[in-house]
Amino acid sequence: MTKVLVVDDDFMVAKLHSHYVSATEGFTVAGVAHTGAEALRAAERLRPDLLLLDVYLPDMDGISVLRRLRSLKGGTHADALFITAARDAHVIRDALRAGALHYLIKPFDRASLQEQLRHVATVRARLERLGEASQEDVDQIFGTRPRASKGLPKGLAAHTAELIERTLRQHGEGLSASECAAAGALSRVSARRYLEYFTDTGQAEVSLRYGGTGRPERRYRWIA
Repeated sequence: MTKVLVVDDDFMVAKLHSHYVSATEGFTVAGVAHTGAEALRAAERLRPDLLLLDVYLPDMDGISVLRRLRSLKGGTHADALFITAARDAHVIRDALRAGALHYLIKPFDRASLQEQLRHVATVRARLERLGEASQEDVDQIFGTRPRASKGLPKGLAAHTAELIERTLRQHGEGLSASECAAAGALSRVSARRYLEYFTDTGQAEVSLRYGGTGRPERRYRWIA
């Protein structure tokens, strides 16, 4: 399980984000903090794997919290995902320089946060398996996926293509269009379009599962 420390000065928002985390498979809430000082103490005590950090805190900003944690002797090696209403470009730039994996601007929905949590899980699992990385491995880890973003047919979006690719990679046994749609919080019709695109381009393969009655179910598996 990936242990998460939720840091937000608003008690209700922290509770909501904690609910989103707990509802995501493979994640658990290790603790909640409402100030920068609380976050520093909790991170040292709980040793979370991931920090959900708000920028605006009553005593110090979330970016300073992350920098402090990185600078401490034996400090936390937790990944950090910023969840904040701060939209200024210089704040986003500072968050990236401090080591943020991603930056979600409030308000966002449950699906947006859970997509990022699943991405964190994928990156962590990939790094744990790797001994020596290829360029393709590095591209996947840093989120640059040329195959999914280049030459997409009209009407297909790179962001959604990357979401479908990531979902397929996480389910090596294969998925139906309905299952893929549910995992990515998409409509079945939309998911099917991307799945068929990946099949047509040789990045995924399709097999048929026959049931008792009716048409066989198409199941897709990533092979690229």
